[in-house]
Amino acid sequence: MLGRTISHYHITSQLGEGGMGVVYEAEDTNLGRHVALKFLTPAMAGDEGLLQRFQREARAASSLNHPNICTIHGIEQFESEHFIVMELLDGESLADRIRRSPLDIESVLTLGVQIMDALESAHSKGIVHRDLKPQNIFVTSRGQAKILDFGLAKIDKMDRLALGNKADSELPTAVRPKDLTEAGSTLGTVSYMSPEQARGQITDARTDLFSFGTVLYQMATGSLPFQGETSAVVFESILNRDPMPVNQVNPSLPPELSRIIGQALEKDRDLRYQSATDLKTALKRLKRDLDSGRHAADSSGIRARAASTLQDHSVAVLYFENLSGMKEDEYLRDGITEDITTELSKIKELKTFSRAMVLAYRDKSVTAGQVGKELGASYVLVGSLRRAGTRLRINAQLVDAATDFPLWSERYDREMKDVFEVQDEIAEKIAAALRITLSPQEQQALSAKPTEDLQAYDLYLRGRNYARQVGRQDLQFALQMYENAVALDPDFALAHAGLANVCAEYYYHFERQQQWIDRAIAATQKASAKGHDAPEIQCAEAWVMFADGRYGEAVDKIRMALSRNPDHDGGYYLLGRALFAAGRYQEVVDIMEEALAHSGENYNITVPIHNALGALGKTDALKNYLHREIAIYEAHLKKVPEDARARVLLARDYATQGRLEEAKREADMAMALRPGDTMILYNTACVLCAMNNAGDALIAIKKAWEAGFRDPIWTRQDPDLAMLHGDPEFERLYPPPN
Repeated sequence: MLGRTISHYHITSQLGEGGMGVVYEAEDTNLGRHVALKFLTPAMAGDEGLLQRFQREARAASSLNHPNICTIHGIEQFESEHFIVMELLDGESLADRIRRSPLDIESVLTLGVQIMDALESAHSKGIVHRDLKPQNIFVTSRGQAKILDFGLAKIDKMDRLALGNKADSELPTAVRPKDLTEAGSTLGTVSYMSPEQARGQITDARTDLFSFGTVLYQMATGSLPFQGETSAVVFESILNRDPMPVNQVNPSLPPELSRIIGQALEKDRDLRYQSATDLKTALKRLKRDLDSGRHAADSSGIRARAASTLQDHSVAVLYFENLSGMKEDEYLRDGITEDITTELSKIKELKTFSRAMVLAYRDKSVTAGQVGKELGASYVLVGSLRRAGTRLRINAQLVDAATDFPLWSERYDREMKDVFEVQDEIAEKIAAALRITLSPQEQQALSAKPTEDLQAYDLYLRGRNYARQVGRQDLQFALQMYENAVALDPDFALAHAGLANVCAEYYYHFERQQQWIDRAIAATQKASAKGHDAPEIQCAEAWVMFADGRYGEAVDKIRMALSRNPDHDGGYYLLGRALFAAGRYQEVVDIMEEALAHSGENYNITVPIHNALGALGKTDALKNYLHREIAIYEAHLKKVPEDARARVLLARDYATQGRLEEAKREADMAMALRPGDTMILYNTACVLCAMNNAGDALIAIKKAWEAGFRDPIWTRQDPDLAMLHGDPEFERLYPPPN
């Protein structure tokens, strides 16, 4: 064949050979370019079925115009020769690249995104590849992935008409052992087959996602997830066995990549990623977060004080990934994750991290090592959650932050009614993995259920989710959820505590009517009677006391709660607020500095310190503190750019330093993110005061009052609003307390 001219193609060299045919490099003498020609062998060309498959490949691929799919210039016949004219590529197959060594994480993600982008394009036209493997993926010398060989492509019926393909698009793909040696008969290389292909079932786009999961696994580790000496052994593995997680094979890989590949390799296609778009998005998010995580670590210069020496038994529980695909299930994901943290906090030898400390990592792709450095955590719990009807699947994995090596992992497929047992079991398994012996009291605390009524628990989680939004309508929804929960289970102490919190919030922010305080007090009494001295209940009691103006009592109560659970979410912030309202400014500075170090520099805790320094008249100390405060806000916003409250506080500090353009930019962004939020409006007034704009500041504080910020103590004591003191309108809105 070498040296021949076929039609107007002069063949110059052979590029490769397979069971079905040969690929040559040739010069297109009409256009003066070099191309690749793929020929069927004479024996194959005489097989009508194989010829149709060959032609189907050409039609399928030629209908796709994508930079990561090998371009098909045409399908031609010259005398008895059938061949496809393709673009000529310079580089190597992905199989050859993997054969040298596993790919680094950057290459895995970069090529992975390109390949998924190509499949997204193919699937959008109804074309499923069905034979995705490293041999069918080319990597050019410029690092660009190209998908080859659409010979097994399944074309949806509507698209088949457009492509002129009359071949059967629903070919069964099960193979017999002897097929492994028969050229052209093996529909998909066995090791890369999906379970539905192995069973001979009808395939859809999700079969490509499974095959690509296998390719990703091999790219990252250099080995196949499903192995065996015979096809039967490989089939059995594909159908029945879970592969070892990639970050156990290669501990340098982030757990999130292991999770992504694990979901792509789900045997039930309904549990896989449902589209190439979804899988591509997951890979892009991981790439972005790893890049930004490294950048933040290099540039922020901020670390929790505890990070210098990792604590032996400190566990950061990251928010599990919601795999249900429904945003409305996020309350369940958040609630179950937070309740696992609560369970772990009952073990005295364990240090946990509050919701505020781990919130920045929610729905972000980070390594355990990164979290460990930033929070001072020795171990990180990661996982995923999926609800389907009454069924619940939870995957949990405990990772050593120093090595990124998993210490323990488990998958729970249970009924929703077993959710409490799963939470307890996770806590016990973590204790066992860390060789912690539980005391009888701890075992009893872990086994205690908050409620026997699953519907009441669901309502409680919904209420807790609404309550955190602190808008008027959100609090009304939360109130309804909590009331329904305690109606179903009058002994549900945590739901009574939630009800108390909401009533106190509503009083504090929106309606200064005694009925709200009375309802809050009644709810705390019921919660205390049912739940005794649980930290969550003590914090609810403290918040009610604070809203009612009993600041000294609130301080004592919150200290009791923190003595039982030093990592309670929001505990230190409330303590700082209560001490400030009581006029105990120096205590605020002393205690909150310690709390700030303990909390991994949680930006909320900076607020009482800032205000206390101002109230004490320590101008120089406040000026110096601003630098640290700004660094904390900026570092936080790199992780959570949508946090409007952090942005408006940063705007206040910029304005105080005279950085007015930056202050205006941040304040405008905060208002755009959360228009009507009481704290945004209040702090916008503080920003305007720092800009010496008393007129607009008064308008902003009036809007804050109308939106629900009615606390005269905090407002009158806040040094950032000092220029408004004495203004008749301000005095009318926030009169001195009796």
